[in-house]
Amino acid sequence: MLMDYQPPLQPYLDIQYQDEDILVLNKPSGLLSVPGKAPEHLDSLSWRVQRVFPTARVVHRLDMATSGLVVMAMHLQSQRHLNRQFAERQVQKRYIAWLEGQLTIQKGTIEVPLICDWPKRPQQKVCFLHGKPACTHFRLLTHNDTASKVALIPVTGRSHQLRVHMQWLGHPIIGDKFYSKQSTPSAQRLLLHAESLGFRHPVHGNWLQFHSDCVF
Repeated sequence: MLMDYQPPLQPYLDIQYQDEDILVLNKPSGLLSVPGKAPEHLDSLSWRVQRVFPTARVVHRLDMATSGLVVMAMHLQSQRHLNRQFAERQVQKRYIAWLEGQLTIQKGTIEVPLICDWPKRPQQKVCFLHGKPACTHFRLLTHNDTASKVALIPVTGRSHQLRVHMQWLGHPIIGDKFYSKQSTPSAQRLLLHAESLGFRHPVHGNWLQFHSDCVF
């Protein structure tokens, strides 16, 4: 449940790239990717886009608290092609995050299955019996006395995957109200940003690579 939903209004739409087939946007933290069920949760990235580009179609999502790059399709053919790339794990995604504590491992891979934690939904949890496979590569970039900056590359795209996998590692993402060890988040927002997105253009097939500077 979303309490006191107040999505950011500036910038209203941050368009990184557009043509007749696709639209690449930079979603701010605090904005839903798609409308929620309640009327007061209508405002979202897809809703804003479709007010300007009525034919635009959703391809993938970011958590409301996560910022960064999102691609949308401008017509059905593009949507189908992009959906196939995501399903076949041909899309390259890279996230930047700040984690609680000093990470002592330089790099690694987390492969633990995830499932919805129904009593606490939308939270997810690790479940080796019924969970769906989930895989995340991580690499330490830098650290200070209290936090570690990492690059995260998800192989799968489960809900809250990066957030739960970092919790499983013992270093939750700073500002995570669901999975942080701290009773009060130490940041005003979740410090998770979709920095890089690469895929093949759904019509002419050329490889496209987009970058969004991390703001934290």
